[in-house]
Amino acid sequence: QLQLVESGGGLVQPGGSLRLSCATSGSTLEDYATGWFRQAPGKEREAVACISSSGRSTNYADSVKGRFTISRDNAKNTVYLQMNSLKPEDTAVYYCNAVEFLGSPYWGQGTQVTVSS
Repeated sequence: QLQLVESGGGLVQPGGSLRLSCATSGSTLEDYATGWFRQAPGKEREAVACISSSGRSTNYADSVKGRFTISRDNAKNTVYLQMNSLKPEDTAVYYCNAVEFLGSPYWGQGTQVTVSS
């Protein structure tokens, strides 16, 4: 069973950058497509970015295109989310997700990102 642990969240000023990491264990990451989701207070969880198991295909929510970059290092069993030009509306708990073909998704515990001056 796959375990996921996010890190790298924190408080950053508008326009700043953060890099989130999602360390996985318990199974081979290359078997899983992975993604980042976020949930702001009072709002539903939304997809931010996803990346195929090989890393060759990525997709982004319109709200983060051009600012966020998802990547993965299967050798290190880690998924990353580079977030640049952060805005206050990016404030949320960010969750890492992994899913095998036709499988159930696995989730991390989340990491808080707060964008404020």
